[in-house]
Amino acid sequence: MRKLVIAAVFVALMVAGSPVFAQKVPEDKQSEYYYVKVSVEKIYPYRAGYVVSYRKGLHSIGRVYLPLEWFTNAASKGEIINLPAGSAWPSLAVYYKNGEFSHVRLYVHRWRSHQTWGNIAQNIDIDDRFDNIETINISFK
Repeated sequence: MRKLVIAAVFVALMVAGSPVFAQKVPEDKQSEYYYVKVSVEKIYPYRAGYVVSYRKGLHSIGRVYLPLEWFTNAASKGEIINLPAGSAWPSLAVYYKNGEFSHVRLYVHRWRSHQTWGNIAQNIDIDDRFDNIETINISFK
């Protein structure tokens, strides 16, 4: 009986691991989109857009600048999504279509008193960082 059970398990593993049962997505059904999602450390609203700091690695922080005009209409390059109440942590998802930047989604905590929301002093001028931005480069180096 013991040998029969071992043989049945062996056959089941062979069938399950067989390439006959592997799922292959046809090329015409594959999405042309892919995305990169990073955890947000801090979001700084600014008059020209949002400065988003994200974790690049264990000891380094990256920063991207998202112009306000990306978030103004339905067909724009940006979308802000309020996270539901709870322990969800804000994140940034950058979408690419056929290898080219498409759009960005910024998942934020709904309360501006949350620790991930920050402030930029009014006397700081970083308007030039938001000029002529067409793409976002997420770096992990």
